[in-house]
Order: sequence, then C-alpha cells, then structure tokens
Amino acid sequence: MKRIKRADIERILILCAAALVVVLALQGDDQTTSQVLVEQTSIPIEQTMSQPQAEMVSTVVFYEDGEGYLVPVTRQIEKTDGIAKATLNLMVKSSVNDMQAARLGLRTVIPEGTTFEIDIADGKANVNVSKEALTCTSAAEEALMVDAITNTMACFGSVEEVTLEFDGQKRSKLTYGTDVSGVFSGSNINLESVETFSADAGMVQLYFPSQTGRLLVPVTRTVFSNADVSTAVLELAKGPRGDSGLERALPPDCGVKNVTMKNGVVTINFSQEFKEVMENSDGGEQAIRAILFTCSQFPGVKKVEVLVEGQKLEKQPDAAATFINEEAEVVSQYPGVVELD
Repeated sequence: MKRIKRADIERILILCAAALVVVLALQGDDQTTSQVLVEQTSIPIEQTMSQPQAEMVSTVVFYEDGEGYLVPVTRQIEKTDGIAKATLNLMVKSSVNDMQAARLGLRTVIPEGTTFEIDIADGKANVNVSKEALTCTSAAEEALMVDAITNTMACFGSVEEVTLEFDGQKRSKLTYGTDVSGVFSGSNINLESVETFSADAGMVQLYFPSQTGRLLVPVTRTVFSNADVSTAVLELAKGPRGDSGLERALPPDCGVKNVTMKNGVVTINFSQEFKEVMENSDGGEQAIRAILFTCSQFPGVKKVEVLVEGQKLEKQPDAAATFINEEAEVVSQYPGVVELD
C-alpha cells in the first residue's frame, strides 16, 4: 500500500477546510465563522495533537460596568507562583483583556502598560504600581483603579491589608486627588452616598442584579443600626436606590418576618411574596445568590436557609457557591457581546 506523505496530509486538510469555508459563505454572511476557519488552516499538524492541560485556579478580578460600578468576576487562570500579579494583569487595558471583559459587558479599569511588583508578608501586601497608572484622566478613573487593585488583592486569603506605591514611591494623593496614603482592606466597594453623618453609622454590603440581570453587583450601604446579618437582609429587601441603575433582588412587597443565626446557620423567613422570584427566567437563581453573598460577609456564617411563611423553600442557597459571577457561566447563559454606552 502506498504511504501518504505528511505534506500531502497537510494539503488535504487545507483543501477540506477551504471547501468548508466556501460552503458556509454560500449559506450566509457569517464572516466570523469563515475567518476562524481560514486561520485554522495555517496551524501545523503538530499543534492539533492533544496537549497536556495546565492546572487552573479560580481568581477574582474587578471590571467596570456601564453604570460605573465595579463588578467582581471569577475567572479561571493557569496556576502560577505569581498568581496575585497575574490576576492584576488581567485588569490592565489591552486588546486581549478588553475583549475578555467585553464578553461580559464590562470594561477594564487600569491604564494600558501598567505593571505591578507585589510584596506579601504577615497578611500585609504592598503593591508597587508602575508610572503608567498615573495617566488616568479623571478622579473617577483613579478611584475605580485603586478600588479594583485593593479589592482584588483583598480576595486572597493571605492578604488582610493592602498599601500602594506608585512608580516606587509612597504618595498621599494621585493626580486628581484620590487618596492613596492609607491602608486598604478591600471594603466599602461601590459606596452609596451618605447624606448625613453619624458616629453610630455602620456599613453593610448588599448584592443586586445589574440592569441586564447578567451579573450581581456589590453595593456598600450606610446603616444607622447594628451592621449585622439581620440589618443586611432588611436592607436587601428594600432594594437598590431608585437612581442606581440596578435591579431588585427580591420582589417589591416581599417582607422579612425574622432572621436568626445559630451555630453558623442563618435562617431567613420571608413573606409569601418571596415565591415570585421563582417565576423569574432564571428560576430565582440570582435572588438566592444575592441572599447568600449578602449574608456570607459576616464572620461565622456557614450556611443560609430560606423559609417562606415558616416553610422551608425547595430551592436553597448552595453554601459551596462561593464564587461570584463566574465568567464561564455568565458567557454560556448570555453568549452575545453586550454593547456598552
């Protein structure tokens, strides 16, 4: 039997791929599909063989949405010794990073070309940000960048406090006045404005669906009562501010009958109106997650149970669902690219 040469195999594969492109072109105007197929014909045969997959780990990055909020996204990246630096690099403006954020309807928040040097010891992380970060064009851009860096670092279990340097120097303020002199703990993200000040004021973090419902957005609200799990659930039921651009996690008339915590288990008893969330297109998934993440900010919370008029709800928060806005899940549910204003 005559042996087919490798070069002949390559030519056959290229011709087959080219023929497929022609067929697709005749059936429609899907230029993206055609372009991908054409590019694949130039890949050497050796590269089409199965390669050992790298070990992947979960990490959290922060992007900006169309309303100006910072949104946490859980991404899978290749495991590396410099995982913190690799995570920060994902938020720097570049063609690749911008495209990955746009798939979720989000934007990167750190100026192009920015690099990082990170020193972590005894729970304290010092992040030296390169001079490119000083090219922000407004106070709003500076604040988003600083919050994104510090909140991303705070997501690592080995980090309790974050300090910043810029171009190797400690600074009190950035170009547009953003304060970078202190120690950051990754709290108070997307802080709602405070109209009155009180020494007794506390802060709770709430989670509301974005306007499209694709993502959960954390919001820090000032409260003038105990900043505990009961207060947080009551504030969640009140919903976002009317001008926030966010959606309610719970139905408008949903009442909170009581909230208890025992042995790490938070039990929330809602009024009958809560069942309306099950009629949502996602079957109430975002509402359940909003409750879980709102409660899990408090130390000692291990599990959350939801009751309606004293009866345990069939759909319960998954205590193992510790990752918020998982990239693969969001893209699979909403595969189209979202246009930003």
